[in-house]
Amino acid sequence: MPRSLDTPCGPVTLRRAYYHCPDCGGHVPWDRVLGLEGSRQSPGLQPLVALAGTLAPFGKSQDVLRRLAGVRLSDSTCRRRTEAVGEDLRQRHQAGQAVRPPAGQRPWDLTLPDRDGQSFAGTVAYLGLDAFAVPTRGPDGKGIVYRMLYVGLLYDPRKQHTLYVADFDHEAAAAQLRLYAAALRLGAADTLVALTDAGNGLEPALRGCCSEALVFVLDFYHAAQHLHTFAQSWHGRDSPAAGEWAAQAKGLLREQGGAALLEHLQNVELGPQAADGHEALRLLIGYVQDNLHRMDYPAYRARGWDIGSGPTEAGCKLLGGRLKGTGMRWCGCGSEQVAALRALYASGEGLWDAFWEERRLRNYQRN
Repeated sequence: MPRSLDTPCGPVTLRRAYYHCPDCGGHVPWDRVLGLEGSRQSPGLQPLVALAGTLAPFGKSQDVLRRLAGVRLSDSTCRRRTEAVGEDLRQRHQAGQAVRPPAGQRPWDLTLPDRDGQSFAGTVAYLGLDAFAVPTRGPDGKGIVYRMLYVGLLYDPRKQHTLYVADFDHEAAAAQLRLYAAALRLGAADTLVALTDAGNGLEPALRGCCSEALVFVLDFYHAAQHLHTFAQSWHGRDSPAAGEWAAQAKGLLREQGGAALLEHLQNVELGPQAADGHEALRLLIGYVQDNLHRMDYPAYRARGWDIGSGPTEAGCKLLGGRLKGTGMRWCGCGSEQVAALRALYASGEGLWDAFWEERRLRNYQRN
């Protein structure tokens, strides 16, 4: 037999039927409609709890909730709620479903900005993929094991819009980029440019999961660092000669491209006394040969394209600021769940609110 419970809610009293069962304990059917089943937080509070856990360490997020909303929750409750919502988002991505921006959202402006008084034709959307190490708990909870979390980005030429994704698997991150490129209608761009470093597996993953039509550009500053490393092994660390040679080589790469740099390197004469330099030169020549197809910097600059992956590195710092705090050691799934939510919130475009609205509608339809 049902009985009524008087549940105070501020000045409002809600009467709802409670069914008792000796075996399962009982349930309140109306809680399913209200979105309370399985959680002590209301549908209005749940996004706040997850947001606090997404932006701040769980120990601080409960303090933020208390100060801003007058809600007192333990840090473990904040952690469980945040990780549960993050897992929901990850499952959506694994099922091939992107969080779609609200209806009427204006499309990104993909025209290229003027530079040095020069205008450029065509439209471009940029894509990036990089990784950083996340400290996770070792076997049996002992020690620290660092796992590489991949951060993917989609952004416009003026850097006014950026979408982030995150996953421990680089192919999964690349697949998410494809989902959101379609959701944001970035296929309308004349060219989709992938700006990455020379990380193993990044280019095949992006080609396989996104598009064979991607145009790949090697981050110029990543290549420049290799030139500095060789110059220092040849002339000595911090020597003027090393700086002069690296500056000359970078200018050659920027103005004439990878083919001209490769020819220049093949003509370098080190002399027998530069023992370390010979091996460093061999490695540098191999690096340039492997990446020659994406080192045509004069052509990229003539089209008005970026040649540096600064936004991608900034994205890694953005997510790393939440995941690499002092003394943090994550379980693998927890860091991935929080990273997915952090990426969604940082993306803007109304995606955070759209995610919760879709979640609310899905729960309502299920009930």
